[in-house]
Amino acid sequence: MNYVVGIDGGGTKTTAVILDNGGHVVGVGHGGPSTYGVVPDQVTRDSIAGAVSAACKAGGLPGMQANARAPAGKPAVLFSAAFLGLGNVVSDLDRDAVRGIAADLGLAPLEKISVDHDCRIALAGGLSGRPGIVQIAGTGTSCYGRSAAGESWRAGGWGPLIDDEGSGYWLGIQAMRAVAQDYDGRGEPTLLTGLLSARLRLRDINELMNRLYAAGMVRSEIAALTPLVFEAAGQGDAVARRLIHTGCAAMADCVLVVARRLGMDQGPVELAVVGGMTKAGDALLDPLAGEVRARLTGCRILLAELPPAFGAGILALQCIGHSLEEPVLSAMRQAALRQNVPE
Repeated sequence: MNYVVGIDGGGTKTTAVILDNGGHVVGVGHGGPSTYGVVPDQVTRDSIAGAVSAACKAGGLPGMQANARAPAGKPAVLFSAAFLGLGNVVSDLDRDAVRGIAADLGLAPLEKISVDHDCRIALAGGLSGRPGIVQIAGTGTSCYGRSAAGESWRAGGWGPLIDDEGSGYWLGIQAMRAVAQDYDGRGEPTLLTGLLSARLRLRDINELMNRLYAAGMVRSEIAALTPLVFEAAGQGDAVARRLIHTGCAAMADCVLVVARRLGMDQGPVELAVVGGMTKAGDALLDPLAGEVRARLTGCRILLAELPPAFGAGILALQCIGHSLEEPVLSAMRQAALRQNVPE
């Protein structure tokens, strides 16, 4: 039996999924952070190795133990193919560096190791390997599309300093900005003022400056304010509703340019939406769908069918010439639910 491995490497967690050549899930494992260029290369290596080892253990495979018994400098080849999707991998230099790490770990023969950015595996999982577009809506935002001919394009994803409109971090910043303007009298009154004060336990709204600048709120803490915007919007707050629609419009603009670049704007196209912000449900999806369909009337919008790590596994199977039929994909979806694999 031949096995492949798909790896989803992010800023907090690395997930490895082992599949047999029929697409059946053998094991799933998790490791630490592995976003390329954000954590040291050794941390990336250790996180990938940890996730693969855990997946091998879950599937009853020898895994990395085989490498421990291999001669120095000659790691055992563990899988027929490997596909790694890591954050921040955007150039050939990045891909070559990560391929080198994977080869050193003996994940697969060098010619069967493929590396790309996390948007690629998000699309493969989101649409179960079909061509189309994926919109990532999480702490950050990014849009990526791939055609049946293999052409691809990405829009957005330039990071929080110059981009990421509509993301959780962006919404958190906009919420605090609206609160400051409400307090000053420069902006509209908003329920966000009370909600944010309660969440951050501010005795006075002026303490917000101390929390932001002296204590130093990190990106994840700011993004964690996003549910307050949806809560306020659900209570009819005009400011919160406007922020959500503005963010959705920005994401829809990215979807449109990707569709145009790939010639997908003249007919039916599928768009998978993935990321932590999807937990808001219809409060996000309805305005996003409205903005997208105002630009692409033939767009079918759906939540991701499979997590990105499973998308990486599908791409690894494609590296050895295997494609999956719907019954197998359906079984994969059930396995992903049982394993509680993060989106």
